[in-house]
Amino acid sequence: MRDVCVQGDIVARMGYTLKIFTAEDVPASERQLATQRFRAALENTLGDAALVLPVYHAWLRLFQAYGEHPRPWPITAAEQLLADQWEAAELAATQAAFGVNRYLGDADFELGA
Repeated sequence: MRDVCVQGDIVARMGYTLKIFTAEDVPASERQLATQRFRAALENTLGDAALVLPVYHAWLRLFQAYGEHPRPWPITAAEQLLADQWEAAELAATQAAFGVNRYLGDADFELGA
């Protein structure tokens, strides 16, 4: 089990919440900056804040259906494009927030409505 801060930051913006979980010894100010960097990178990569939840939920449905299957998944070209877009956005946001080497330890995130 990871050592996470259950008092993580939740930021409501454009119809979604973002919660960052970090190791307990990470200062709140650093967690807040990581949250801002994550949100900005996610929205910039997808093109608009309004796309975050719909694209994430669509990717999540694909992952739940095919995640255990080796790639390429047996999906349509449009579904593959959507999956690729989410994975690129998540990677960009994770690296922007936590660093290429995940300098905030076992940091993670949670998106919600």
